[in-house]
Amino acid sequence: MNFAITNTARHSLPRVPFSMMKRKVLGKEYALSLVFVPPRKMQELNRQYRRKNVPTDILSFPLSKKTGEIYICMSVVKKKAPQFGMNTSTYLPFLFVHGMLHLQGHDHSKKMEALERKFCKLLRIASPY
Repeated sequence: MNFAITNTARHSLPRVPFSMMKRKVLGKEYALSLVFVPPRKMQELNRQYRRKNVPTDILSFPLSKKTGEIYICMSVVKKKAPQFGMNTSTYLPFLFVHGMLHLQGHDHSKKMEALERKFCKLLRIASPY
């Protein structure tokens, strides 16, 4: 299987077509693990890999050219969504696209924003732009 979702945060997740989105952005051959974690675990990961001692909404880890992991903390997603003029159920799909673009090697830039707009339009999901 090229896509797995794990929920270690013990809360229900909004209905988002993650599998279809993954295929459209990363392709069928890319092996992706999507993990939903509680704030404490996200803070630990953020401290370990980014030297920031706070939980964040998403972390992307490319493991190879064709494999990667994305970690999402729904508690932080819920807090950050209004900052982008969105609610949780619209921000989460956008954030997933954002994380997948990081897996492809893109950094925050005008080019990445253009790709986010492109995929949001293609996937028919809301965009903060």
